[in-house]
Amino acid sequence: DVQLQASGGGLVQTGESLKLSCAVSGITLEDYAIGWFRRPPGDEREGISSIMNIDSTTYYSDSVNGRFTISRDNAKNTVYLQMNSLKPDDTAVYYCKLGTDYWGKGTLVTVSS
Repeated sequence: DVQLQASGGGLVQTGESLKLSCAVSGITLEDYAIGWFRRPPGDEREGISSIMNIDSTTYYSDSVNGRFTISRDNAKNTVYLQMNSLKPDDTAVYYCKLGTDYWGKGTLVTVSS
């Protein structure tokens, strides 16, 4: 079975950093693009970042561009999201998605003001 496990969430204060990890098992990460999504409380899920498999081209939404960095370690079958300068608006459950079909369970990030 393909499994994606996001981790690294927690409670931080405004301006602090967190690094999320998404460990992939049951499939070879290097064959797929992978992305991060988030769902703020009471709001819709949004795609915030992705990284391609072929050339590691990255995408960032306007809301996180310049503060978040996505990276992948194919040898470890893991993708990361380094989140800096966190704001209360970044409070959400964060999910990773592999290709078009596979979602991981989320990890909660809470940023206090």
